[in-house]
Amino acid sequence: MSSVETGMEPLTSGASNRIIPLMKALRASLIFVYTFFLSFILFILPRRRRFSSSAAAPPSPKKHLKRRWLVREEEDTCRRRALAQDVGMGRDEGWCRCSTSIFYGVRNNALFCRSWFPVSGNVKGILIIIHGLNEHSGRYADFARQLTSCNFGVYAMDWIGHGGSDGLHGYVPSLDHVVADTGAFLEMIKSENPGIPCFLFGHSTGGAVVLKAASHPHIEVMVEGIILTSPALRVKPAHPIVGAVAPFFSLVAPKFQFKGANKRGIPVSRDPAALLAKYSDPLVYTGPIRVRTGHEILRISSYLMRNFKSVTVPFFVLHGTADKVTDPLASQDLYNKAASEFKDIKLYEGFLHDLLFEPEREEVAQDIINWMEKRLFTI
Repeated sequence: MSSVETGMEPLTSGASNRIIPLMKALRASLIFVYTFFLSFILFILPRRRRFSSSAAAPPSPKKHLKRRWLVREEEDTCRRRALAQDVGMGRDEGWCRCSTSIFYGVRNNALFCRSWFPVSGNVKGILIIIHGLNEHSGRYADFARQLTSCNFGVYAMDWIGHGGSDGLHGYVPSLDHVVADTGAFLEMIKSENPGIPCFLFGHSTGGAVVLKAASHPHIEVMVEGIILTSPALRVKPAHPIVGAVAPFFSLVAPKFQFKGANKRGIPVSRDPAALLAKYSDPLVYTGPIRVRTGHEILRISSYLMRNFKSVTVPFFVLHGTADKVTDPLASQDLYNKAASEFKDIKLYEGFLHDLLFEPEREEVAQDIINWMEKRLFTI
């Protein structure tokens, strides 16, 4: 095909091999200069104006409101921590030594902790208590004293946003953070009590936390077993639409209180005195569940349900058949599907959600003690 036919004059001189790269380089340089100039106009100049104006301007109402909110949150944490110092501790009995402390979690949050130890005799083992949603570790003082009477030591930790710990009351930004804090707390206890066997205990959502924590190999090797009471394993939202919108609203309005998901009206114990004590306790959060907290529960529950077959840690799961908060059939599924060689389940006919606050609480506690002693006998 000729140059006339193509409408183009062919480049035949050797200069073309120098002109074409030169033109490409010039075009690239012009694009670079244009891009830099445009970026300077769009981004750098507005930022300089913003910084210079903000230096002279007073704080915006939004920032002022946020600062006030943080101050209120810190004041509330201090109030709850002062209450937690006395709740559930009492005086040291002749057989039990009680104490409180602060443990700093993986995100440097101050977490309120308790311990109960027998005054005399060799400690058989240590049980670490992870409480359920909206409650606190001080509620397990009677259970702890029953354990110490059988020569078990006890530690307990308030989650973030619960009891005497840091955070907005009833707000959990991530249950994975609670899982990580549980692992770090266990590591500290193991380092302070070398050679003493340790068990993890979790109630309700605390049971889900413990089960997920024990799925991590570095945590599983530190415990001889886990005990789960009424674990939150198959949690469903109050309405299907809640589950659909929860991921979105947990990002845009994580601290919003969703009244439609509140389950306070569901009885958790057949003991009227236990119910009154729980819902009149200032350290128990009784408001509507916060959006992010609810989403985190749905998320961890879904994860655990998908991974029952990978569970290998020794465990004992206990559940009331009349529980209306968490599903006893999910506990049965865990027992049936888990790969653990050492596992047990006990379903209490007609019992409700808070097994350790039912009229038969001492019987339930003794079942837990017997299981731990049986487990210790096998190792």
